[in-house]
Amino acid sequence: MGSPVSLKDIANKVGVSIPLVSYVLTGKGKQNRVSEETAEKILKVAKELNYQPNLSARSLKTNKTKTIGVILADISNPFFSNMARVIEDEAFLRDYTVIFGSSDEKIEKFDKVLEFMLSRQVDGFIIAPPEGSKASISELLKNKNNVVLIDRYFEDLDANFVIVDNVAASLSATNYLIKKGYKRIATIAYKSKLAHFDDRCRGYYKALEQAGMSLDENLVVKIERGSSKKDMGKAIDELIGNDLADAIFFQTNTLAEEGIRQMLGKDRETLKKIGVMVFDQNSAYHFLENHIPYMNQPIKQMGKAALAMLIDNIQSKYNGAIKKLQLKTTLGGIEEE
Repeated sequence: MGSPVSLKDIANKVGVSIPLVSYVLTGKGKQNRVSEETAEKILKVAKELNYQPNLSARSLKTNKTKTIGVILADISNPFFSNMARVIEDEAFLRDYTVIFGSSDEKIEKFDKVLEFMLSRQVDGFIIAPPEGSKASISELLKNKNNVVLIDRYFEDLDANFVIVDNVAASLSATNYLIKKGYKRIATIAYKSKLAHFDDRCRGYYKALEQAGMSLDENLVVKIERGSSKKDMGKAIDELIGNDLADAIFFQTNTLAEEGIRQMLGKDRETLKKIGVMVFDQNSAYHFLENHIPYMNQPIKQMGKAALAMLIDNIQSKYNGAIKKLQLKTTLGGIEEE
């Protein structure tokens, strides 16, 4: 193994001074009047040479480790894996290292990952909280840890967050199906106490109410995470097999993936007979013969905003002020008419 890459190595390759490289890699380029073009060259070369800062020396000097803990709900979910990619790329540009963990929607695992990250003295956290994690996050905030929640939030917890407007998104999703002429629109969601799932149901209810359509509780299906395959099979049998629904709004891409798989397993023509709408994109939709419309979440914007919010917090730019950002979704996967 060769010697670690130094600031001098980067400076020599770019053709600038060592202090200039230091300014850029410590996020002080602008205040020291380093041009954007030069800063980009320095960051590019640092990445090419796989530069690793001396975190131990830096933390002793600044009381900061320049590391961020990111705990996502399920890294196997395309939404969260794409989110992780965005956060990692943006953190690198800001000279931060990211430690990732996945709770797999289990509070026991979440607490274990959180404990590990605290032992590594991360400067702050970006968290997509699983159900039951409110007390742990509240304790983090009480102990003055820098925290930004992403994708999810708690209504009675005063914490920074970056989410989408779930009510408006579900309203738009249901309205799309209503405008397509569907009369018996079902929705399938996870059985959960998390606020963003409640918001998605509220958007669905609101759309039906505004359209003058009565709510049929038989068309609202809540599925347990641990038995989603079995519960989905039962739901599809009842909704489609008994002609209860002529369209289904899946409230997550993971529910849609299982639901569509089971629908196609029954009859390859099902998607031509039953309308489908999904909350969030999934690359698997592109391999289907039928267009699958979806509410597209601005993953890149969410990841960038959460990281910027956290680093501003770490650098005390907010002076304790709480930031709550709610972004809009867009309709995607629409068949050209």
